[in-house]
Amino acid sequence: MNQIKVLVVDDSAFMRKVISDLLSGDPSILVVGSARNGEDALRKIPQLTPDVVTLDVDMPVMDGLTTLKKIMEHFAIPVIMLSSVTKAGAAQTIESIQAGAVDFIPKPSGAISLDIHKVQEELLRKVKVASEVKIKDHLAEKKPIARYTKEPMEKGLTKKHKIIAIGTSTGGPKALVEVISNLPDSINVPVLIVQHMPVGFTKSLAERLNKLSSLSVMEAVSGEPLMNNTVYIAPGGYHLKAVHGKNGVVIELDDDTPPNRGHRPSVDEMFYSLSRLKDYQKIAVIMTGMGSDGTEGLLALKKEADTIAIAESEESCVVYGMPRSAIATQKVDEIVHVTEISERIVRYL
Repeated sequence: MNQIKVLVVDDSAFMRKVISDLLSGDPSILVVGSARNGEDALRKIPQLTPDVVTLDVDMPVMDGLTTLKKIMEHFAIPVIMLSSVTKAGAAQTIESIQAGAVDFIPKPSGAISLDIHKVQEELLRKVKVASEVKIKDHLAEKKPIARYTKEPMEKGLTKKHKIIAIGTSTGGPKALVEVISNLPDSINVPVLIVQHMPVGFTKSLAERLNKLSSLSVMEAVSGEPLMNNTVYIAPGGYHLKAVHGKNGVVIELDDDTPPNRGHRPSVDEMFYSLSRLKDYQKIAVIMTGMGSDGTEGLLALKKEADTIAIAESEESCVVYGMPRSAIATQKVDEIVHVTEISERIVRYL
């Protein structure tokens, strides 16, 4: 069995040792070395030829984001960021994903996390996924095959009330920029998003998308009525649901319901809630991500509601798990490259 070679980069000697030990506990992973900062890492990568790099965000000499950009430019190696859950750390993490990092892991208690062992399972899983990602394909700017075509759709949404719902995971922040930034402010429908993220990171994602979109993008707030041309992102740690209230459909944030298949927020839980909304038509979009979240919810939507389903194609996914699982149900109406998703949404509307 070929082991996955990993380089651990962190300015703390303690964190380098502990992270290396956690990774080495899995026989499929070989820690080939460590580096104390970005410059040290860039010197060692050609010698050690790692398959994956774990990279601290906040480091002296050369910070993680700068280092990441140089790794992408010169080596095209999959990188997982390790980030502190601070406002600055979260913003840098979202920027890192945009710059090419495959994924990130929050340090449980800051830069020096004595309890880093809490994320061992997540760390091992994400390193294994990252090792399969083809970075050159991941970074490539691909032109859509047929964007803004005028061909009539075989079916569309005709009712007065409509909702767009998007679910995604690994690779999602970058994919969401592509989709949300290209939705015009003439759509006149609300957009709900579940992006698998821990507490502390979804607000930074919403802020970044808001700067790039003609729509208003915000982290969802419980009890808020759904407004047209507004994008609501599920906060980390809460299921995002849409329910009938006194004054129309409102947001419900739920931290009582357990995680669904390990996820809270869960795409399935969002889709289940939408399947119970009467007199609404839905566009359900499932994009890049590991696992099968969204599949069961999609089946519920298709059974109970008037729903168009769009899945991201394998060509543009960082990880094809979630779309593949949805497509296997044979309930998906369109399978398209990420650069075409916004156009298809508009055409169905």
